[in-house]
Amino acid sequence: MPRSSSAQLRWRMAIIVVTGLNLWAAHGGTPAQAADGWIGTWSTAEVGRPVSPLPPAPLLPPFMANQCPTPPTSAVMPPQGQSFAPLPFTHFTNQTLRQIVHTSIGGAKVRVLISNAYGTAPVTIGAAHIALRDKEGSIRGVSGGALTFSGRPTMSIPAGAIAYSDPVNLTVPAMADLAIDLYLPGNTSGAAMFTMHNGAFQTNYISETGNHVGKATLPNAAKIQNWFLLSRVEVAAPDAAGAIVAFGDSITDGTRSTPDTNSRWPDHLARRLLGQGLKLGVLNAAIAGNRILSEPDVPPGIDVRAVAQGVNALARFERHALSQPGITHIVVMEGINDIGTARQNPTPTAEDLIAGHKQLIEQAHTRGLKIFGATLTPFYGAAYYTEVGETKRQALNEWIKTGKAYDAVIDFDKVTRDPENPKMFLPLYDSCDHLHPNDAGYRAMADAIDLSLFKQ
Repeated sequence: MPRSSSAQLRWRMAIIVVTGLNLWAAHGGTPAQAADGWIGTWSTAEVGRPVSPLPPAPLLPPFMANQCPTPPTSAVMPPQGQSFAPLPFTHFTNQTLRQIVHTSIGGAKVRVLISNAYGTAPVTIGAAHIALRDKEGSIRGVSGGALTFSGRPTMSIPAGAIAYSDPVNLTVPAMADLAIDLYLPGNTSGAAMFTMHNGAFQTNYISETGNHVGKATLPNAAKIQNWFLLSRVEVAAPDAAGAIVAFGDSITDGTRSTPDTNSRWPDHLARRLLGQGLKLGVLNAAIAGNRILSEPDVPPGIDVRAVAQGVNALARFERHALSQPGITHIVVMEGINDIGTARQNPTPTAEDLIAGHKQLIEQAHTRGLKIFGATLTPFYGAAYYTEVGETKRQALNEWIKTGKAYDAVIDFDKVTRDPENPKMFLPLYDSCDHLHPNDAGYRAMADAIDLSLFKQ
């Protein structure tokens, strides 16, 4: 072959290799960040909210009583002249939502991903705004700016779709509270599902009638502890090393943690990483009640996506974990709800749950991601505890620790269990229901994570 032809061939092959590497990176082989270095600083895992509350599931006798306080049962009624439904099953009519999210890493610009992924009808955003929060429902008036969508101040998001806002030149600090305002000019009580996240453990604010985006103080009509239509906040951080997705159920979602304190274990992990100079976003992709292999039973004709516990982990892994921008690592803690809700039923077996975990691992490895398995914490005394379930938990934990399928193991069971009775939570870390940690327990879980794992 002539030298010139040989050189041309090598040049073409180099182009092919570089192109292939770029495509591989874009699909998760390495942090897939855009030109501006967009990476997630906050996220939540959405579910669908039905038009009206689903009938309650039949109550089974609890394994034993707990010491948890009885939640309030009285609904909060709207002020005179307001037209939204009583809490906690909230609809919105010509109102503004001010929702608070807590960042993990900072950046020079910010954009917001609005989700109608579980909606069954278009939803109109009449106006939107982002700013640094001052305190409670007020914002630092000059700190933010309007959110636009493809250069427009309003957008109708089709059913099942998402919408990125345009970037806003706002310097976002790490571990800061952002206030995101969404004006919803329509009525969300029609015959359609609505996209939300139930367990925010963060106070958010509903306005009086009208468009109040960007006001220093929102004219509040009510408070809620859910997030509506929000999916993710991204910052321009080209110096970030990547992002970690915490994928799981209520114990990752932060159930029983103190509201408005950001005391979930992923929050504590984010603080530890920053303290060690590791700039990694921490993205929470947990849903309380979530299972690996199934969903709760729903009445005939009800969309299974309209359950508060979300679709099964295998079905949502792509959306809530693998598609997050710039991710490098995933931590999985799932399976206790499959075990507990089965009660005495032999299925799903521990082997069934292990097979599900192996599927998550394979999907992550296909994207070139590191994936770590977290052992399931004790649940003796929880309402759905059984000895059959405890045998499954022990078997699953043993496989996570010794099966060598995960890239590393985070032993949450070891750090939270009572050494005198390993089936039980250490009393110091038990919230009250013998299933979820308290604030100290969540902190202990995060403190037990070897941060060097995220340098790999």
